[in-house]
Amino acid sequence: MATSTPSQTPAAPLDLVIFGGVGDLSVRKLLPALYMAHLHNNLPESTRIHALGRQAWDRAAFLAFIQEKVPGFIGSKAYNDSAWGSFVRRLTYVCVDATDASDYPGLGAELQAGSDRVYYLATAPSLFTAICAHLGGAGLIDARSRVVLEKPLGHDLESARQINIDVGRHFQESQIFRIDHYLGKETVQNLMVLRFGNTIFEPLWRSPYIKSVQITVAEAVGVGSRAGFYDGTGALRDMLQNHLLQLLCIVAMEPPVSLDPDAVRDEKLKVLRSLRPMAIGDVARDTVRGQYSAGASNGDAAVGYLQEENIPPESSTETFVALKAHINNWRWANVPIFLRTGKRMAARQSEIVIEFADLPFTIFGDSPHKSVNRLMIRLQPEEHIQLQMMAKEPGSGMKLRPVNLNLDLEAAFSERRAEAYERLLIDVIKGRLTHFMRRDELEAAWTWVEPIIDGWQQLNEKPKAYTAGSWGPAASSALMAREGSSWVEES
Repeated sequence: MATSTPSQTPAAPLDLVIFGGVGDLSVRKLLPALYMAHLHNNLPESTRIHALGRQAWDRAAFLAFIQEKVPGFIGSKAYNDSAWGSFVRRLTYVCVDATDASDYPGLGAELQAGSDRVYYLATAPSLFTAICAHLGGAGLIDARSRVVLEKPLGHDLESARQINIDVGRHFQESQIFRIDHYLGKETVQNLMVLRFGNTIFEPLWRSPYIKSVQITVAEAVGVGSRAGFYDGTGALRDMLQNHLLQLLCIVAMEPPVSLDPDAVRDEKLKVLRSLRPMAIGDVARDTVRGQYSAGASNGDAAVGYLQEENIPPESSTETFVALKAHINNWRWANVPIFLRTGKRMAARQSEIVIEFADLPFTIFGDSPHKSVNRLMIRLQPEEHIQLQMMAKEPGSGMKLRPVNLNLDLEAAFSERRAEAYERLLIDVIKGRLTHFMRRDELEAAWTWVEPIIDGWQQLNEKPKAYTAGSWGPAASSALMAREGSSWVEES
C-alpha cells in the first residue's frame, strides 16, 4: 500500500514594520541589512517590509528617496541592480504619525492576513509607549508578534522601568527584543566560543591569573547630526550603560548550562548584580569624565564639542568616560575592570584586552622588554584575536620581545561574515532571544550606573578637556597607572 508523505504547513507570511522607516538608522543600517539578508535568501519568501514615516509620500517618492540614500551603505561587491530591484518589490511606505491612534487602522490595512509581525521601533524611546498602545488598540498585536526596541532604553532607572512596564502591557517578555548591535558582532559571539568551546583558557580565566581587564569603544567622529540628542545623554548613558556593560558580561560571566536564551542571560545578570556599587568617594577616585576640545581628526581640523552646532556653550556633557569597576565574586576578586569610551579619539577602535598576571620571578633580568601576556580581542575596525606572548630575539643572549599569535577570522573562514544588524534581524525573525537584553538585565545595568550619574552631579565638576584626535584626558592614563597597567592603544 502506498504511503503518503506528510505535507508541511507553509510558513506564515512576515510583515516587518519599521517605525522611523526613513530615519538615519533605517537608511544606514536596517534597510542595508535587510537587503543583504534578501540577497542571501535569509528572508522568508513572503516577507514584506513597511517603512513608516510622517512624510506625505506616495510609493514613487519613497522609492526615489531610498534609491538615493540606501545603496551608498551597501558594499559595492554586494549591490547589483537585479537584487536591488527584487528587494525593492518587498517594500511599502505608509504615512503614519506614531502618536496619532487614527493612523493605525491604515497601517493594519497594509499588513498581510495571518502574518507574523515584527515591529521595529527605530524612534526616540519617548514614543515607545504610544506606539505599543496604539498597535494594541488597533488590534495589530497577537501572540506571534514581536517588537524590537532600540537603545537608549530610558534616561535613568525609573524611566527604563516605566518603558518596560508600558511595553509589557502589550507584549510578553518573550516577544520583546531589546537590541544592542554589539552583541551581533561576529567577534563578540566568537568570544563565547573562545571561552566555553576550548579548555586552554578556562583555568586561567580568573583571579589571581588575570591582572586586569580593559574594554575600549573609541570613536574618531564627533557628535555630528546627533548633537541635540547627545547633549542630553552623554557618553555614560549612550555607550557605557549598554554596549560596554554587555561586553563585560560576556567576558566575566560563568559558563551557562546551555545556549538557551534564559540560561545565557541568567549568567549575564549575575555579573551585573555582582558589580561593586560606587559611593561618592569611588566616583571621585575611579571615574574620569572628558569633553573634546579643538584638534585634528583623520588629518582634518576638528572643532571642540562646545563649538559643535546645536551644543550650548556652557554644556558640561561628557563625550568621554573611563572608570575602574570591580566584580564582587570569587572568579574576579581584586581584578580591576577598566571601561573606556569616547568621541573624537585618535582612532576608531573597539577592543577587549585580558592582561594576565605578571611573572612572580624572572630569570631574564637583562631583557629590555617587560614580560607581558595579553589576550586582545579586536571588534573594530577589523575583527581579530591576538595572544601576546614573549619570545627570544634572534642573536646571542636571552633578550625577549613580545610577539603575537594571530587568529584572523576573515582569513580563517571563507564564509561571508554578516554585519551585526543583519545577524540580529535574522535572529528576531527566527525568534532567537539569546543576543538580546532581558528586562532584568536592563534594570540591573541602570541600577549600577545611576549612582555614578548622581555622584557626578554632587561633585559638580566640569569634564576634563582632551584634544580631538587624542586618546582622552591624561587622568584616564593615571587611572590605569595606579594599578600598574596602561591602555593598549593603536599606534
